[in-house]
Amino acid sequence: MFPAMLVGPSLAGILLTRFFDGPAGLHNLFSRMRRFRFRARWYAALLIPPAVILCILLLLKTFVSPIYSPNHFWLGMAFGIPAGFFEEIGWTGFAFPKICVRLPPLRAAILLGLLWGLWHVPVINFLGTAVPHGRYWLHFFLAFTAAMTAMRVLISWLYSHTKSVLLAQLMHVFSTGSLVVFSPPVVNAAQEASWYAAYSAILWLLVAVLAIWLPGFPATPVQNPPEGP
Repeated sequence: MFPAMLVGPSLAGILLTRFFDGPAGLHNLFSRMRRFRFRARWYAALLIPPAVILCILLLLKTFVSPIYSPNHFWLGMAFGIPAGFFEEIGWTGFAFPKICVRLPPLRAAILLGLLWGLWHVPVINFLGTAVPHGRYWLHFFLAFTAAMTAMRVLISWLYSHTKSVLLAQLMHVFSTGSLVVFSPPVVNAAQEASWYAAYSAILWLLVAVLAIWLPGFPATPVQNPPEGP
């Protein structure tokens, strides 16, 4: 299922872009995948997933149980590369801009995040370290989907300000890779669902802070035209 889940969004994104927007649309899509020149602060945002995951796990390790000690499976970062670079062609390259035609950016990002979570249903029992999740699969799925929806809002924020599919791909890489690198290796299914729920809660808190602090979040604020004399 994993190869199909990677190729599905990318192939659909390319084919649908060609169908709706023609050759010019494809050229635009591929140019957005090569866009890398923007302020360094947007690259710094890539540190959000690993920083939040590490903070959550270290706090749980300190105040709840050493079972939550983060792993350091550095090779796991490679797992995020195909997921990020293939999937975001469809999610960010095609779907998000199209949904924004009909919905405000925040609602579009949340809707796309929920769809992104549902996309993982066929493999939900193979995600994480406590697999299969048994009677806790629904708990894990809900926590996972909540986290991924918040992450989708953050990815949409980066894309809206840079119009870079490449940056969205990198954020997806850092998100997936960090989960593989740092996930505690010996937690049980209930504990894994719990720390994913804590992770999603912090991500949503960050989204709420950004939404309050930045007008128009996750998109750029609309500038009012200057008034005439």
